[in-house]
Amino acid sequence: MSKALRLSEKWFRFGLWLVAIVFASFLIGLGGTIVQNLPQVEHRYTLEDFIDKPLAEQTRAVIRQTQKTRQDAQENLDQSRLKLNAARANSATARDTFSNWLATRHATKQADQDPELIARTQELDGLKAAERKSLARVEAEQQILLDAQQAEAHAQTRLRELERAAGEKLTSELRSQELRVFLYRLTLTLPLLGIAGWLFARKRKSTYWPFVWGFIYFALFAFFVELVPYLPSYGGYVRYVVGIVITVLVGRQAIVSLNRYLEKQKLAEAMPDVERRKELSYDTALARLAKKVCPGCERSVDLANTAIDYCPHCGICLFDHCAQCQERKSAFARFCHACGAPARDKGEA
Repeated sequence: MSKALRLSEKWFRFGLWLVAIVFASFLIGLGGTIVQNLPQVEHRYTLEDFIDKPLAEQTRAVIRQTQKTRQDAQENLDQSRLKLNAARANSATARDTFSNWLATRHATKQADQDPELIARTQELDGLKAAERKSLARVEAEQQILLDAQQAEAHAQTRLRELERAAGEKLTSELRSQELRVFLYRLTLTLPLLGIAGWLFARKRKSTYWPFVWGFIYFALFAFFVELVPYLPSYGGYVRYVVGIVITVLVGRQAIVSLNRYLEKQKLAEAMPDVERRKELSYDTALARLAKKVCPGCERSVDLANTAIDYCPHCGICLFDHCAQCQERKSAFARFCHACGAPARDKGEA
């Protein structure tokens, strides 16, 4: 705030800046809601939108069937192994019993035990046959389990291929969708930025300047916060290209503005002192003096040095003397600080 402002005017300006900030916050909230809802205009694509659905469903059905077959085969295999273990135990016990009996018969050499020998041999052969049957059942279940596992593996491989091809299409479509959403955001924010630039150039000092500055803050927020973070990055090219373009545009405008300012300053410094004073507003002159720079050329001047009455850089009068009391005073003051007499117009004779 300028030091030349009245105390009440300072507070009023402070309140108006609050109005600008509140206005900008509501605009930012509205704009943020609109920007967040922009992606909803596009369909939310998933992998299922691009996969070969008939073939994928057929493959998934095969996987489900093979998984069920594998599970059933595993359960049957476990049962068959238990039966095989029982048959082997029975066969081993019978074999041990037969061996003991056979040793006893050799020791006694009783011929009347030959029918029992035949019966025991037949029983042992039956147990051995049961063991072989259980082993064959186990091998059959193992074959069913292996076939189911291989069929499931092949189906999983086919499904992964289908999903990989669909994933490539999905990635391509998501990139295109991301670019479209970014263009929606750009279409929304660029006009706001253009309007904000026009308001800054033409209306920032108007009567309704709080609303002007509120809209400017909103437009800057919408561009740099709502738009820039969502720049699509195709290997970084888009971000770098957009950054280069923005830098070139801003840099060019800064260079043009600087050259215009320097040309304007040169023309102003070539004008007579009286005309230069007319071009300077009272508040602007006091604000520059408060910064210890010349109001005319904005170069640094030692204002504390009482021997300096004119700017050594551009020659504009900085201090003069009151026409009534001859007190040295600022040439831009409207009244003498010593006697209160009105300052004499430099254009007067």
